[in-house]
Amino acid sequence: MFPALLICLALAVGSVVVGVYAERKVSAFIQDRLGPMEVGPYGSLQLIADLLKLLQKEDIVPKLADRRLFLAAPLLIFTAIFAGYSVLPLSPDWQGSGASEGVYFLLAIVSFDILGLLMAGWASNNKYSLIGAMRAVAQIISYEIPLGLSVLCVVMLSQSLNLQEISYQQGIHAAELNYLFGLKGLGIDVSEVGGFLTWNLVRMPLFFIAFLIFFITSLAECNRAPFDMSEAESELVGGFHTEYSGYRWALLFLSEYAMMLLVSILGAVLFLGSWNTPLPNLGPLRLADWTSGQPGTFYGNLTGIFWILLKAAALIFVQMWVRWTYPRLRVDQLMHLCWKVLTPAALILVLLTGVWRLLMV
Repeated sequence: MFPALLICLALAVGSVVVGVYAERKVSAFIQDRLGPMEVGPYGSLQLIADLLKLLQKEDIVPKLADRRLFLAAPLLIFTAIFAGYSVLPLSPDWQGSGASEGVYFLLAIVSFDILGLLMAGWASNNKYSLIGAMRAVAQIISYEIPLGLSVLCVVMLSQSLNLQEISYQQGIHAAELNYLFGLKGLGIDVSEVGGFLTWNLVRMPLFFIAFLIFFITSLAECNRAPFDMSEAESELVGGFHTEYSGYRWALLFLSEYAMMLLVSILGAVLFLGSWNTPLPNLGPLRLADWTSGQPGTFYGNLTGIFWILLKAAALIFVQMWVRWTYPRLRVDQLMHLCWKVLTPAALILVLLTGVWRLLMV
């Protein structure tokens, strides 16, 4: 458990190191410009320069702010998000906690960052910060409904709240998956084929829609564009973190990138085969025998971490792509999308997933 937590802490911090530079370069490529170029080769040391600048900045607390709440809010936000890493399976054997209710715990503990956002806005004694905090809280609470329903679809199909068990069901170690594409009649055992054929995204035909709902709502959970209304620069300056400076401001954005990585790994676990290889064990692709995480082996754990981080990195890239492609939503558009589009669609998917599961029995 302890090594897994150290790995998760390194991932959370590393997500900022890689994410900030990657996002600047991705946005520059999309907008046909260079991005950071002056500090280090191709601007690769720009983050270090920014970090040194932030550490040297004065840690300012507004005179009329609630000092204790103001100072505690960034730490509470990061702690709530980092606690979610404790149940993520990174490989067949490396997992922070083998809690049988891992999905429930993760969704519950990550919701605590709402308290941190509200504390930051209220304690700042700034009307713009308070309005930004209220917008963020309203958005996150609203989008947790379709997010939870999309996750519930996977739980119903897998019949488990254990993220590691959900991972095993999507690999060559799975069982009772021969219903796919009528492969049983062809004499092919899908449980031995593995690869992307046993991902939850493929196991249930409508799970592409569930994954799309999960991805959209995860953007809202991260306060990422086009759902960054709580940080609208044109009207709220900086949202709930307007009054923060120095390393506390840096901690807030560390939390944002850690949340991006968290929901990306969760999406990979629930829909994209977790730490299992996408290569099926068919013909020349028998490489999956040694490119899939094999329980009990050091090499298997390394390949497992490689695959799950590669899938998470792909999802983070799409998050960045969306941010620099689509315009910000208005508040009424944001709530309309949540309550009148995503939530009804997620409810229908829950019903259809239940019917699909009954047909499998």
